[in-house]
Amino acid sequence: MKYKIGFNGYEEEQKQEDLRALQTVENKPVNSVVQVRFPSCGSSFAYYNDRFDLSVGDIVFVEGKLEGVQGIVTEVSRSFRIKLSDYKRVVSVADTKVAGRLYFGGSHLIAFDEKVIPYEKVRGWFLPPESDGEFAVGRDDEEGFFFDEPELFKIRPEIAKRGVDYYNRNKVVYLCVDVENGRAIVEGTKPYEVSFDYDDGEISNITCGCFCSYHCKHEFAVLLQLRETLEHIEKFYDRMFEESDYFAAVSKGVLFSYTMNDRDEGSVVLE
Repeated sequence: MKYKIGFNGYEEEQKQEDLRALQTVENKPVNSVVQVRFPSCGSSFAYYNDRFDLSVGDIVFVEGKLEGVQGIVTEVSRSFRIKLSDYKRVVSVADTKVAGRLYFGGSHLIAFDEKVIPYEKVRGWFLPPESDGEFAVGRDDEEGFFFDEPELFKIRPEIAKRGVDYYNRNKVVYLCVDVENGRAIVEGTKPYEVSFDYDDGEISNITCGCFCSYHCKHEFAVLLQLRETLEHIEKFYDRMFEESDYFAAVSKGVLFSYTMNDRDEGSVVLE
């Protein structure tokens, strides 16, 4: 099929197994003190790391006052003597390795293999791991509506207008549907998670992690992106979606920014 994109040629099962084995070795913890820059606030601080093998350029999240704020490692020192009580720790590092086949889908790239760009991997680019008991979810008994009729979504017109703006600016950076479960990540003031139920084109139980007590612009932007992506799939990749009952779509700009900007080796294969 036309317009395929493959990363690093990792298509054979054996190569996938070799890669996983190599990553297991590479990811063994190496104690270090790291300098972390936080682009959103323009600050840089030192943290103790005892969980990961960190390198310059890694995307991390930390504990302390900047908990939940994305940081980038700028310096790594493996020779040190510190008082642990003086340092906060690194709590997670983003896995930006992507291997598999992606298909062009407008502003996004689409995968039908759940191992290529799974939700938890991409979520880790934007957000720290969830803690047990961190969230509670409630559901309204609203009627579902079909993805090709987002105007039936019960949302205030001024909020919908902002959602259209988010959609037009590609703020929906990730979207996936796995059987009947839908998830998305929207870049707003900070990254927000949106979830919904999906049943053969019908959407219900849509919720967002933002503070709004009503249907928000992030949700409406996701609905518009979902409509665009499903229309593209129906036109070009209908059989693959039927066979997998799964798709994930990631913004082209986000994928290249997170997975390729700092690479000095490797290759991309276009067909």
